[in-house]
Amino acid sequence: METLDIQAIQQILPHRYPFLLVDRIVELEEERIVGIKNVTMNEPFFQGHFPEFPVMPGVLIVEAMAQVAGVLVLKSLGSKQRAVFLASIDSAKFRRPVVPGDQLRIEMKVGRRKATVAKMFGTATVDGKVVAEVEVMCKLADVPAPAAAETANQPA
Repeated sequence: METLDIQAIQQILPHRYPFLLVDRIVELEEERIVGIKNVTMNEPFFQGHFPEFPVMPGVLIVEAMAQVAGVLVLKSLGSKQRAVFLASIDSAKFRRPVVPGDQLRIEMKVGRRKATVAKMFGTATVDGKVVAEVEVMCKLADVPAPAAAETANQPA
């Protein structure tokens, strides 16, 4: 079973700190993936959510789940010229708070896949207890060429 470290993830996803929310992929199959997010007190969102009782925002848990799904979709394409965008979020449920020191284990499975769209189902757990569940739809899109490269090739 294939695994990916943070360097390999950065070769697949365009996200970077502070918005890269996947630290490792521990299981990677054709229709299933398991990713890890180590939640630390150093996360920038804890400064305001909430200083006296730090809790990882639910929307960022869903984003982490979508990023894990994105690794699966992009890895299966083998191309760096595509991006995965979150097209919809359905049935998001939050069961327990996620706090500093927790390790999110995110499992995502492909429900349906078409040429440019994938419906994914997932669960996030901490210490074997479900903290979040979600259904997401991901849409593939071509990555536009960087504007700086285009203007660099134009005559002055």
